[in-house]
Order: sequence, then C-alpha cells, then structure tokens
Amino acid sequence: MSWGIELWDQFDNLEKHTQWGIDILEKYIKFVKERAEIELSYAKQLRNLSKKYQPKKNSKEEEEYKYTSCQAFLSTLNEMNDYAGQHEVISENMTSQITLDLARYVQELKQERKSNFHDGRKAQQHIETCWKQLESSKRRFERDCKEADRAQQYFEKMDADINVTKADVEKARQQAQIRHQMAEDSKADYSNTLQKFNQEQHEYYHTHIPGIFQKIQEMEERRVLRLGESMRTYAEVDRQVIPIVGKCLDGIVKAAESIDQKSDSQLVIEAYKSGFEPPGDIEFEDYTQPMKRTVSENSLSNSRGDGKPELKFGGKSKGKLWPFIKKNKSPKQQKEPLSHRFNEFMTSKPKIHCFRSLKRGLSLKLGSTPEDFSNLPPEQRRKKLQQKVDELNKEIQKEMDQRDAITKMKDVYLKNPQMGDPASLDHKLTEVSQNIDKLRLEVQKFEAWLAEVEGRLPARNEQVRRQSGMYDGQPPPTVNTCAQDRESSPDGSYTEEQSQESEVKVLATDFDDEFDDEEPLPAIGTCKALYTFEGQNEGTISVAEGETLYVIEEDKGDGWTRIRRNEDEEGYVPTSYVEVYLDKNAKGAKTYI
Repeated sequence: MSWGIELWDQFDNLEKHTQWGIDILEKYIKFVKERAEIELSYAKQLRNLSKKYQPKKNSKEEEEYKYTSCQAFLSTLNEMNDYAGQHEVISENMTSQITLDLARYVQELKQERKSNFHDGRKAQQHIETCWKQLESSKRRFERDCKEADRAQQYFEKMDADINVTKADVEKARQQAQIRHQMAEDSKADYSNTLQKFNQEQHEYYHTHIPGIFQKIQEMEERRVLRLGESMRTYAEVDRQVIPIVGKCLDGIVKAAESIDQKSDSQLVIEAYKSGFEPPGDIEFEDYTQPMKRTVSENSLSNSRGDGKPELKFGGKSKGKLWPFIKKNKSPKQQKEPLSHRFNEFMTSKPKIHCFRSLKRGLSLKLGSTPEDFSNLPPEQRRKKLQQKVDELNKEIQKEMDQRDAITKMKDVYLKNPQMGDPASLDHKLTEVSQNIDKLRLEVQKFEAWLAEVEGRLPARNEQVRRQSGMYDGQPPPTVNTCAQDRESSPDGSYTEEQSQESEVKVLATDFDDEFDDEEPLPAIGTCKALYTFEGQNEGTISVAEGETLYVIEEDKGDGWTRIRRNEDEEGYVPTSYVEVYLDKNAKGAKTYI
C-alpha cells in the first residue's frame, strides 16, 4: 500500500506520525543507554565486592587460604571478577553497537524528514498559488461579464429613446462593445488559467505528493526496521557473553568440587600441632597399706610423702622425688581425691618457670612476638624458624645474584672504559657484600635456634628419652638453668626443674633485676658511621653515613656494637658499619674491629 495514494490528503497527520516515530527511537536509545549504565555499575559493584573479600597480602587472611575451601572461595571471587568483566562487555557493546549507532541514525533521519516535508510544503504552496490565480481570473471574468451586460442594456435603452441624440447613442454603443471585448478577454484568460490549474493540480495529487509521501513512507519503514535490528542486536549482545558467563559459573562449580575436607583437616593438624606428647597414665596409689608412702613418680598431684621409703612401681628407684614434689610435713594430712587433683591439673594454667618465660608472657600480652618464636609450641616454632631460614636464604641468593651482576658489569667497564667507570660500582658492590654478610649472620642465628628446637622436639629425641626413663632406675638430673626450664619425667609428662622454694627465689631475683630502673650505660667511646644502616629488626638502630654516635657496649665477638644517639635512642649496629674510637680510660675499652 502506498501512502501517496491512500493518504494523499493527510499531510499534517503524516508529519505528526513521523515525529512520533523519531521520539520512539530516541526513547529506545535512552533505554539502552540506561541499561548500559546499569550493566557498568553492576560490573563495578561486582569488582568491588570481589576486591573487598580478596585476602590482604602479608596478612593472616592470606595464610588461611591454604585450605581448599578458602581456595575455592578465592576461585569464586576470581570468577566473579571475570563475570563482572562480561557485564562490562555488554555495556560497551550496547553503547557502541546500539546507542551511538542509533544516535547517528536519528540525526540522519531528522535531516531526511525535514527535507521531505520541506518538498511537500513547497508543492502545497505552489498549488495554493495556482488556486489563487484561478480565483482571481474567475472573479475578473465575472466582473467583466457583468459590466458588459450593463453596458449592453444601457445602449439598448439609449437606442430606444427618441429624445437622445444620435451621438449619445453611438457613444453608448461603443462603450457596450468595449465592455463586451473585455469580457471576452477575461473569459479567455480564465479559461487558460483554469486549464493550467487543472494540470498543476493533477501533477500535485498524482505525481508530486505521491513521490514525496513515498519517500516519507520508505523513511518511516527504514526507521521501524532499524529499531527492530537494534532490538535484535540488544538480545545478541547478551547472548554473546552467555558462553563465557557459563564458563565462569562452571569455574565456580569446579572450585566447589575441588574442596577436600580431608586435606583441610590435615592442614589444621599441621597448623596447630604442638609437638608435645599426651600425658602418661597415672599409676595406681595404694591407700590400703598401713605404712607411710611416697606419691608415685608418675602422679601429677602435689601430695607429699612422710619420709619413709616409697613403694616400687615398675622398677623405680627408692628415695628419688621429682623437683616439683615436696615432702609432706603433716603425715596425717588427708589426701584429696585423685579425680579432683586431675581436674585441677587439666584446668590450671601453666606456671612460668623462669624470668625468660615471664618476660615472654609479658611480650605476648603487649602484642610483640619474640624473634626466636619462643612463645610458640615446639612444632610450630620449628616451622616458623624453618620458614624464616628459607626466607633469609632467598634474600641471600637474591643479593648474590645482584653481586654477580655488578661484578660482570664491572668487568665490562674494565674492558670497555667508554661504557662507564668501574670505580663507580665499588661502593654498590661493597654494600651488597655487607648485606650478604649480615644476612648470613641472621641465618646462622636462626639455624642455631632451629637446631635447638629440633633437638627438643618429642618427634626426634623426646620419645627416646621417655622410653629410657620408663626403665631406668634413676631419673634425669635436675637442671638449674632457665634455658632448659622443662625436663621429662619417666612417664612422659613435664615437671618443674626446681623445688617451689628455689623457683620463687629465681622468679623474684630475675624479675627485680630486669624490671628495676637501670641507670643508662656510660659511654666508652665514640664511633663514626661508615655506611648507612637501616635498623629494621628489634633492638637495632638506624644510622646515616658520616653520623657520629656514642659507644656504650663494644663488640663481644658477635659482630654487633651497641651505640647511643641520645638518652632515648640506642641499639645495635653491625661493627663493620662503624669506625669505633674507644676511650682508653673507660672500663673495658676494647674492640674486635
């Protein structure tokens, strides 16, 4: 169906309809634009959500992600990040393939519509002009005919009147002829104008308007078709990302299926295993004997004997008490039930055996971790120390690689002086060598602690010691040093190394010595920093190259010198980093440089 034929008289309505079509197209563009913004905002929120729950680097959360369940959650976060990326793709494709494309098309459509309706209005104006000319010619013809008729009637009247002169009659006859000629001319002009108008009108309604309306119809149909194509593209943009979204979801499912509860349980064991052995069996104490008796060596109670020879259980030696067991001064004192003693043991807090343990407990309360990880159980301490040794070895290897690279560069400079000055690398080479020496000292220190804790782990030699204690007649000797503050008893449990009286004495003296306000150590000399040192470990102090400081404790052979900057700043620096000038009059003025 053609608009030019069916809608030849609906020019104004077609103009309104095409404007409405453009408005619909702009509305759809706005809709797609807002959808793209929603997709982009959604993708941004998903990325922020994934980032929010990502484990922080060098934090406790990162260590927790060794479990398969946490790794699956991390995989889910990564897949959600990729999932968010697909929504960004949807937003980008909708913007480029629909919004921008349709926006350009709308501008072209407006120009085309404006041109078509401009041609239509021009044709309308032309036919209206022709119509006006026809009306004017028609009115003139009508007027001339009336004037001619009146002139003829007047002539006939004058001609019939006998009183009128012949000259007047002739004059009226000529006037009538003139009017008649004018009417004939107007008739001819009207006829020509009418013929021309009919021709123009025919061309207007059968040629011009159908052609213009045909263009408008094609323009409108292209608009509708373009809108449909955009809707199809709208769906295809979503459809294109469905396979990738499906892969993201499959990745989440695969991560969920990779969770291994048995593996997580084993990791819990490795993370929290202390390395201690469970307490041994409590031996039966025979209260039916009338004789005085001594508490079994394997008992965890604090009940005391009355001095008579003890009963033999399993070949134990006579008269040997473990350090935490004291003699009972009241032979007739009623003993507490064994179950009450055991409950008290299980709920009581471990005692601090020496000032080092007390200081360790205070450090834990204050939030600081000992450098040797002595606050941890043996197994966990061993893992931490081994981890520290591995990290230091990696740093040493890194520094050695850097030293090799600098050495090669120096050789290149020596062979090709135009490339650089070899002497400019000496300072850097010295600095790297000093870093290697410092790291090796750190490794030696941590390896010593590691060897110590490996020597004490029950998995290595404690079991042998306990097995031998079950059959030996003598218990191991009492150790009075705080470094070896626990010893194994024949049944595998740990006992105090001294009596309660001596333990209280040690606690009192060590606590007073450490926590009494000490006078600051006097300066025994001065020193000048040869290199810059960044004191990052606890107990060290940072110095700048060329800085002068006071020496308060000389090198004892471990490679460290204690210095002071002011009353509040003091610490240790590597002896090789400073040049020491000791005061000869100072006590113990001696250096190991």
